[in-house]
Amino acid sequence: MLDVQHLKKQYATQKAVDDISLTVKKGSIFGLLGPNGAGKSSLLRIITGITLPDAGTIRLHGEPFDLIKHSPLIGYMPEERGLYKKMKVGEQALYLGQLKGLSKIDTLRNIKYWFDKLDMQSWKNKKVEDLSKGMSQKLQFVITILHNPALLILDEPFSGLDPVNSAVIKDEIYALAQKGTTIIFSTHRMEQVEEICREIALVNKGKLILHGSVAAIKEDFKQNMFQLEVDQAIQGYEKNIIAQEGHHYTLRFENNEEATNLLSYCLAQQLKIKTYSEILPSLNDIFIRLVEGDNGGVRQFDSN
Repeated sequence: MLDVQHLKKQYATQKAVDDISLTVKKGSIFGLLGPNGAGKSSLLRIITGITLPDAGTIRLHGEPFDLIKHSPLIGYMPEERGLYKKMKVGEQALYLGQLKGLSKIDTLRNIKYWFDKLDMQSWKNKKVEDLSKGMSQKLQFVITILHNPALLILDEPFSGLDPVNSAVIKDEIYALAQKGTTIIFSTHRMEQVEEICREIALVNKGKLILHGSVAAIKEDFKQNMFQLEVDQAIQGYEKNIIAQEGHHYTLRFENNEEATNLLSYCLAQQLKIKTYSEILPSLNDIFIRLVEGDNGGVRQFDSN
């Protein structure tokens, strides 16, 4: 769906985007991660055509990016919201929907569909400035998807939403992806990325330092740590135990063979195994390790 190659963008002495290349598959939910000032927003603005790169190429649907042709295919919800505060909710949705190329009839039909679905009909005659932050966020989301974009870019879409509305928007993101919409999801909240995205890219200091599937990345960063809960104490594994609470153990091994031997030991001792699982690192742990130890290299992981 999206292919970015060797993008560069510099502001004065700051390299906001420094030779970034990545691909996003059609229908995927792709996570774009990075600390504040990493270059995420600069990259998104280039992809949407808001700003031009100093170098590099963007291909959408296999074609070189053309602002006039491809802009109607993109829905972009920036972190800094862009609603007109004095306009009424319904009027604003109608205006922005038509601005994206929809006819008035199609825009009104789509507004009714989404306002009904997200329980927003009572807001139509309210001014945007009278909405709460959460309500404004829902409105921004609806306006972003009114024209059924093929590529949907969401920057911190859950900011200001309560848990109930966060779940509603999350369900809609899943549904859009299942219908073929390609979604780029940018956030600082690692637990949301871990739950929603199957592929990610990590940007730091304008550079891409990690790119690939979440499963493959976690597998690569694991440290042979396991959790074991049994009905009796285990013996002979004192050097591997890094935490213990009763008969619940956290252990680290040199290799998988040692971990397998622990199971054989438990069976031989006729211990009742209540739980036994490998501990995979969270994206937050990986994020911190990479950003703090960034050496400028890119780590690529198979997305299959």
